[in-house]
Amino acid sequence: MRQDASLTLRPIVFLLAAAVIAPALIYPIFLMKVMCFAIFACAVNLLVGYVGLLSLGHSMFFGMSAYVTAYILKEWGWPFEVALLCAVLASTVLGFIAGAIAIRRQGIYFAMITLALAQMVYFFCLQAPFTGGEDGLQKVPRPVVLGLLDTANDNVLYVVVLAMFLAAFAIYHRTIHSPFGQVLEAIRDNEPRAVSLGYKVNRYKLLAFVLSASLTGLAGGTKVLVFQLASLTDVNWHMATEVVLMVLVGGMGTVLGPLVGAVCILAMQEYLAPLGEWVMVIQGVILVTVVMVFRRGLVGEFEVWRTRKSSLTEAAKHPGHQERAVGLATPKGTNPHP
Repeated sequence: MRQDASLTLRPIVFLLAAAVIAPALIYPIFLMKVMCFAIFACAVNLLVGYVGLLSLGHSMFFGMSAYVTAYILKEWGWPFEVALLCAVLASTVLGFIAGAIAIRRQGIYFAMITLALAQMVYFFCLQAPFTGGEDGLQKVPRPVVLGLLDTANDNVLYVVVLAMFLAAFAIYHRTIHSPFGQVLEAIRDNEPRAVSLGYKVNRYKLLAFVLSASLTGLAGGTKVLVFQLASLTDVNWHMATEVVLMVLVGGMGTVLGPLVGAVCILAMQEYLAPLGEWVMVIQGVILVTVVMVFRRGLVGEFEVWRTRKSSLTEAAKHPGHQERAVGLATPKGTNPHP
């Protein structure tokens, strides 16, 4: 069910207010990590939640953009704005190539193709001379952004990362609430019908894939600015599956689901770290619970509950409407209240 854009305005305002207050209560680096992965999760949700294409290879865009950003900043010393632009451009080009290959298949075949392409990029990054191999690119300098903002200060860096997160979220929000987003949902719900209506389905899929790759590239470049590191972990396929888990926990096809999922998964990793390998077990239990109990994810189930509550409240205010609706929906000769 497509959401009304006006329904998301209130939680977005709340999140913006929370983002302003949060640094005084929570470690800023953790908050910035959440925002980076929230961008990543939004990019994945755009594809799996609104087009119905499950990608297991988005780590190739995240990792490649991280390497490009880190190399330009560390080796060439170019401004961060240029480095980030180059990283997003690299992810976009890689997304176009990968998407042109992958969209020819559907379902599990699409997922396996993206996974195979991600593994190819992983081994390329392992052998390429500019990536640093298993050591990666470390101690990436934090530059001055726009000639004014010294990101060596964590508070200033938080403002920069927040601005990029809001820009990415605005693009994501506008995309899913545009006519283009409606076509994507039509393809997800009934692709043959979309084809019969004259839509070039593969073109829409490719465009959505490329846009998703671009947003993922933005997340990867932002992550390097925060952690000053680009490594093989960023391009490993496990990174993509972790973000898919965030989308599932938060709720596929919801606006705020990726953000909620990112907060939940990263909070578990951060605050349950003393438990060691048990963190993975706990994540597995939560995933099974979400799939079995909260099939629409946390945000999805909340929206269903809110819609049902609103309908019951409206019916209580206008009981006659409910009776007329029951009467119209009930065939003649039957009792609507057995």
